[in-house]
This record gives sequence, structure tokens and C-alpha cells, in this order.
Amino acid sequence: MTIHQLIYMSEPFGFDDGILNGILSISRRNNVRDGLTGALVCRRDIYLQLLEGPAVAIEATYARIKRDDRHLAIVQLVSEPVEARLFPDWAMRDDPARSWMWSEAEVGAGAVQAATPAEVRNVFERVAREAV
Repeated sequence: MTIHQLIYMSEPFGFDDGILNGILSISRRNNVRDGLTGALVCRRDIYLQLLEGPAVAIEATYARIKRDDRHLAIVQLVSEPVEARLFPDWAMRDDPARSWMWSEAEVGAGAVQAATPAEVRNVFERVAREAV
């Protein structure tokens, strides 16, 4: 089976622990059902999410996310086939944004949108290494 990977960023609407826990709970349930894995890096100014699995399931999930009013200013950063999953054992890994990620000022100035796919993927490679 071909594995597809999609990474997008969005701006949280009303970010707090309750909203985040709701997103994670629903994501984990739906991802198990749909054969998806991934990670959500989150902070009050940004959601950066990686989804991986069958392309059809990724497309359907991303379409639901684009309709979700908890996400503003959604931007697709990477969408491509990959050899292997970064998060094979995680229906949805959550990770608070670390200092090695872009600062709030950099996010506000468009650094994430200007990043190369490799730079964006590197954020998740670090999260995957820490998850072990």
C-alpha cells in the first residue's frame, strides 16, 4: 500500500486545553478507523499537523479539517507519497511546540509558509525521535 503524507498549518481558534483535547480525542478515534497516523504540534499561535496513510483517507480527513471552525488560515505545506510512516504507532501524537520550532514572531512573519518541505518535515522527524 502506498503511504501518503500531508502536512498543513493552521491558526487555532480559541486555543485551550479543552479544545485541544477534543481535537485529539476525535482525531485518534477517526484515524484508527481510517488507517491514518500522525502528529499534531500545537501552540496557542499554530497547529502544525502531519497525517500519513492512504491518500483517499488523507484527502477526506483534510477536507473535514478545512471545514472545522477550530482552524483558521489553513495552509497545506507538503503533500506527497513517502516510503514509510514517521508515526506508525501513533493514531495522533501530540506535542507542544518546542524552542527548536519557529518563534511566535517568526510564525507571524510567515516563516512556516516560506519553509521548504524538508524544513517542515524536520520538525516532525524531531518529534518522532523524541516519541521513542
